[in-house]
Amino acid sequence: MQKQPRRGYVPEDDKEFGEEALTVLAKAGKDICYLLNQGYRIEGAVTFVCNHYMLSQRQRIALIRFGASDEAINRRKAKEIITEICKGRTFHIDGFNTIITLEVALSAAPVILCRDGCLRDLAGLRGTYHPIDKTVKAINLIGAFFENKKAARVVFYLDAPVSNSGRLSLLIKEELRKYSFLTEVYCINEVDHVLKSLEYVVTADFAILEEAKSYVNLNRYLLGEGIPDLWLVDFLC
Repeated sequence: MQKQPRRGYVPEDDKEFGEEALTVLAKAGKDICYLLNQGYRIEGAVTFVCNHYMLSQRQRIALIRFGASDEAINRRKAKEIITEICKGRTFHIDGFNTIITLEVALSAAPVILCRDGCLRDLAGLRGTYHPIDKTVKAINLIGAFFENKKAARVVFYLDAPVSNSGRLSLLIKEELRKYSFLTEVYCINEVDHVLKSLEYVVTADFAILEEAKSYVNLNRYLLGEGIPDLWLVDFLC
């Protein structure tokens, strides 16, 4: 496996998401959400506000992932499933979206606590993926969670065009065979399109959250239970 101790980290993060920067980012986040509530599109709102505060491209990406209108948050929260009703259910996991965020968190790189309560990363792998030394632990965090909640079936969907999707598929099957729930992994095109039509979806992709019938905020549960050296970037603190 490729060694990459800090997936989703660049040296500038120490300054751009440090304590001093968070004061400015919190103001920018508040301004962006105000504009979203007035009907502005996220890209335009972020460009206008971030130009005002002279923020970096990486800070802008973080704020795009953070921001949401009150209306969008209410829609998403209405579809969120609590973990107490997981027993005997089938769950549909947005594989790369979920696993990469866990890898980033385990790498002590920035994870954004977004306004809708989801956790999102800044890895930006853009169609290229290699398992790293955190991948197995990330998969087993997922496995242990669904074992504890007595899920019946867990289905992973991986984007086939992404490099090493087949390799990750084999790794997921190998690691999760020790758990009692049924595991299935599919490498397909248009994962987003498939997940948008399902219920009990596991993702933090806001486009999927807007259309899926229901979802579980899995990474929030997993990381909320305590990850050593977790770097949680909270614009609202």
